[in-house]
Amino acid sequence: MLLRLSVVLALLWMATLESFGGSTDSIGARDVPDFSRDIRPILSENCFQCHGPDKETRKAGLRLDTRDGIFEERGGYHPVFPGDLDASELYSRITSSDEDERMPPKASNRSLSEAQIDLIRRWIENGAPWNQHWAYIAPVRPDVPTEIPKDFRATNPIDHFVAQKLMEVGLSQSDRA
Repeated sequence: MLLRLSVVLALLWMATLESFGGSTDSIGARDVPDFSRDIRPILSENCFQCHGPDKETRKAGLRLDTRDGIFEERGGYHPVFPGDLDASELYSRITSSDEDERMPPKASNRSLSEAQIDLIRRWIENGAPWNQHWAYIAPVRPDVPTEIPKDFRATNPIDHFVAQKLMEVGLSQSDRA
């Protein structure tokens, strides 16, 4: 009885998501896959064991965990050539019907799903955009707004941002408490 109720509730939840335009997929068919969110986890799970950071276990000297490793020219081919599936060895290997060429190899007991292959395909077709992890991107200090009402009590730069937002939405500053 409890199992049946769980199944019914799960189906209702999925129907509710769909009725509000939501999706049960992590990425829509028209969206450009994000490297950090969509591609890196696939490579990490299926490729890094042989083509990752560990120099001792790395095969063919290929690293798929770094930008240089993914995009560098390697003696006539590129692991990934942005925008060109035919020139991208990674895509050729994950879609190959030849067991000797196919990656990941059968001996690894790993394989990519059709959805994962499609994500990689769309990522490459869309120029294989590489975004660095947010922690490695230097923060940029925004310019402090200077156009604020003369009667606005601003004692620090944050107050200037508050004043700008209040002006945008047509509100005024409250009296002091």
